[in-house]
Amino acid sequence: MLLRRACAALLLATGLAAHAAPSATSQSFVLDAATSQISARVAFFGIASKTAQFPEASGTIVLDPGHPESIDLNVTLNARALRAGDRVTLARLKGPNFFDVERFPTVRFIGHSMRMTGSQTALVTGELTARGITRTEVLGVRFDQAPASNTGREAISFSSTMAINRRNYGMTAYALVVGNKVTITIRARMVPT
Repeated sequence: MLLRRACAALLLATGLAAHAAPSATSQSFVLDAATSQISARVAFFGIASKTAQFPEASGTIVLDPGHPESIDLNVTLNARALRAGDRVTLARLKGPNFFDVERFPTVRFIGHSMRMTGSQTALVTGELTARGITRTEVLGVRFDQAPASNTGREAISFSSTMAINRRNYGMTAYALVVGNKVTITIRARMVPT
């Protein structure tokens, strides 16, 4: 039961959801945005990389401890608040060739299933939406502590990664300069509500 609640908390920080009606035994968690970090890294000229941070994120998750595979997770990133290492990169990332934040101000991840692969690891499947394009993606998660040891009354911390192809989301510019693979890294803390 504790393992299932912990796994659900993980999914929030990554940004997933299934929209199931909560049951009487459901546990709710919320993303602690002030202590969580979300970034995206892509190869640059094949010898370096560029990283963007998403400092503004929100999300909730509801998990039924009796059915951990059936979760309700919804995480939203404010793409307008994204940060980059220099002004040129920032302007390009926010512009029409990449996130196009004027037309698509948010990035959203909705999770609907989680499969534990070890006592502290899991795979979460959900839908990532960026630039108005939604695709199924898988997030690999590693908990700081085995979720089974959580009572549901304390925070849960974890790290996770997801690799996506930027071209699948309409970000096709600078093909000879910018790599296609984007690695999303999440370091998150979830707190019970």
